Amino acid sequence: MSLELGQRAELARTYTDRDMRDFARLSGEEAIVPQSVPGPLIGGLFSYLLGVKLPGRGTNYLKQSLEFLAPAPVGEELTASVTITRLRPEKHLVDLESVCEAADGTRICQGRALVYVEDVGKG
Repeated sequence: MSLELGQRAELARTYTDRDMRDFARLSGEEAIVPQSVPGPLIGGLFSYLLGVKLPGRGTNYLKQSLEFLAPAPVGEELTASVTITRLRPEKHLVDLESVCEAADGTRICQGRALVYVEDVGKG
């Protein structure tokens, strides 16, 4: 896959009340069911995108920063995206912007990711 500045991948996901109960059970806090989608579940969307979509297989996650701006509504579609903002082929590094938005366009979180990719290409 040839990587280019501005290249983007996205994933839409709706978390249900059952997902929130399962998350509470898995985290050991069954009595506390989250009323909004927890940050680690949103972070997981970015992990999926980086490891499967862009850059994809063989990606090594080096850094991720996320700033949460609004609660993520349960039962509404969320769209997570990553966009390449910088390519450093000589170091095998790719910088990406990470964004998650609710169906109404509300920005739930934003951040940056730095990944190592063996074959960055020329960009």
